[in-house]
Amino acid sequence: MQLTREQQMIQKTAREFARRDLAALAAERDKNHEYPAESLKKMGELGLLGMLVPEQYGGEELGTVSYVLAMTEVAYACAATAVIMSVHNSICCGSLLRFGTEDQKQKYLKPMTAGDIICSFALSEPEAGSDPASMQTTAEKDGDSYILNGTKRWITGGATSKLFIVLARTDPEAGHKGISAFLVTRDMEGFATGRLEDKMGQCASDTTDLLFTNCRVPVDHLLGNEGEGFIVAMSGLDDGRIGIAALSLGLGQAALDQAVDYARQRVQFGRPIAQNQGLRWMIADMATDVEAARQLVLNAADKKDQGERCSKEISMAKLYASEMANRVTGQALQVHGGYGYTKEFPVERLYRDARVLTIYEGTSEIQKMVIANEVLGDKKKPKK
Repeated sequence: MQLTREQQMIQKTAREFARRDLAALAAERDKNHEYPAESLKKMGELGLLGMLVPEQYGGEELGTVSYVLAMTEVAYACAATAVIMSVHNSICCGSLLRFGTEDQKQKYLKPMTAGDIICSFALSEPEAGSDPASMQTTAEKDGDSYILNGTKRWITGGATSKLFIVLARTDPEAGHKGISAFLVTRDMEGFATGRLEDKMGQCASDTTDLLFTNCRVPVDHLLGNEGEGFIVAMSGLDDGRIGIAALSLGLGQAALDQAVDYARQRVQFGRPIAQNQGLRWMIADMATDVEAARQLVLNAADKKDQGERCSKEISMAKLYASEMANRVTGQALQVHGGYGYTKEFPVERLYRDARVLTIYEGTSEIQKMVIANEVLGDKKKPKK
């Protein structure tokens, strides 16, 4: 698709920031598991944390295409920062816009877009991942509050975010219609954070459990109506998947560029390995894979901007781009040979960062279920 002048400027601004600020720090942050707090604050100042939020709430309202362009550039430099940006922008800001009251929007969206508050999404549990309808966390009404009890798992930003959208069961007998969404702040009584997960990749983004023990949440922190939590979650995941698709695209592009640079410089048998046909064909496959993902991501983003139904296209983009990122980073590591297996070269980190992309925000298998249901016209939707 042809980008507008504004979209090109947004892409350029995000690229310059990411390669100047994020790329230089990515390896050290990965090694030390250092949360990118200062960079996130700068991203708020640049408007990268409220790209889909209307100006009246402090955002830029730039559209989904502009958002995925910026996300791709951030992910190219640092996937761990990009996943924080994705959850915050796509799921959290989006859910507040769709379901929040005016008071909730005024209270939270402005500091969120400025980067003063980073928000996380708490859906998964120890026994409820791809099947959120089986969640066990409960929220019981008690006067002017709800009392939350339970555990949330795999929460991006669990140890660092100040605000959380938490899904809990308000009616145990109503299935997915008995789930509600709540805005929970870290200072609420009964809220605690579990241990930091020692992850394979994206190590600068913390992942923890959230522990609720008689956590008292005021009634006015209910997001949407009681019983609408499943709708909040599914609409948020649609947005989140397009963010992860763009993240995957940026990671794949970075791996391709690393492979090309190395192939031009590495000399074996008296010539650069880029002159060997076998490797040239590998590079051609990688470049085609990346470009195919780009077209799927931009197509889904454009459909969303046009207000068209696009769950199928978003799942296609997330499925293909995340699988592409795993293929291309693996091929890029192969191009590097033994050097690619060391932390001396960025491709080692890219390879680790890519692996989770086919898992979070809906596994590849879940995406195939969504796509198949849309293509076949099945009325019964999968448990996402």
